[in-house]
Amino acid sequence: MAQINFGGVEEEVVTREEFPLTKAKEVLKNEVVAIIGYGPQGYGQSLNLRDNGVNVIVGQRKGGKGWDDAVRDGWVEGKTLFASVEEAIDRATVIQYLLSDAGQKEMWPSVKKHLKKGQALYFSHGFSVVFKEQTGVVPPPDVDVILVAPKGSGRTVRSNYLAGSGINASYAIFQDATGKARERVLALGIAIGTGYLFHTTFEKEVLSDLTGERGVLMGAIAGLMKAQYDVLRAMGHSPSEAFNETVEEATQSLYPLVGNYGMDWMFGACSTTAQRGALDWSKRFETATKPLFELLYRDVQAGVESK
Repeated sequence: MAQINFGGVEEEVVTREEFPLTKAKEVLKNEVVAIIGYGPQGYGQSLNLRDNGVNVIVGQRKGGKGWDDAVRDGWVEGKTLFASVEEAIDRATVIQYLLSDAGQKEMWPSVKKHLKKGQALYFSHGFSVVFKEQTGVVPPPDVDVILVAPKGSGRTVRSNYLAGSGINASYAIFQDATGKARERVLALGIAIGTGYLFHTTFEKEVLSDLTGERGVLMGAIAGLMKAQYDVLRAMGHSPSEAFNETVEEATQSLYPLVGNYGMDWMFGACSTTAQRGALDWSKRFETATKPLFELLYRDVQAGVESK
């Protein structure tokens, strides 16, 4: 495995250089991968797998947007697209269970009945397995239970693949019933277009994911923007000025710099007045919000958020 230094900690990472697509295709040559659910992740992962020469079928209930999207994308009813999720599972050796968390709970009794010894049950989120007391998802002991969790939406999984850049992902093995779980999960991770695969556990993936979504990724940033906008408006600033100084400059100018070059580089590209203020006030925001993040993590860990 490759070694990458993250903030002074050496982490093992699987890359496309050491586990190339040719190797992944060799591992998967006798597998039939059933995508259960044609939502964002089902869409992105299935098309990438198909483009990479993997034998893929889709199980999606007929009559909804998912079915129409699958037909649009070239999946053929009765050959590669099945209205009976159970039939897709019966035909497969790998079941990518990519329904929503609520959908996974609802479908699980039927799915479990059709799982067979030696199959691999694949997730892109640890929710259902980790919070089994609430979901009822307890895989049988004779199937591999694996996870590849792309660090982005299913749409990004597809668009990054088409752009040739790929997307980072976490991988985990919850249960190795066949002795092949590791090579299966790595091959699937590479075949869906991942560039770097970082090892984790089902529990760590879901705890960090739920915390991140409610925190910096979505909830916290939305709350911060709303609070600053409201204060600027209350102090007499126009809606356009409050919006530009809160959202427009952040999303269109500064955040892309962070994504491309890092936070330090972004600071260095700003005026000394902005740097000084940002560095001073970042500590105050850290002090003010850290207790809230600690509460958030405890709620996630205790199952309050999943409930």
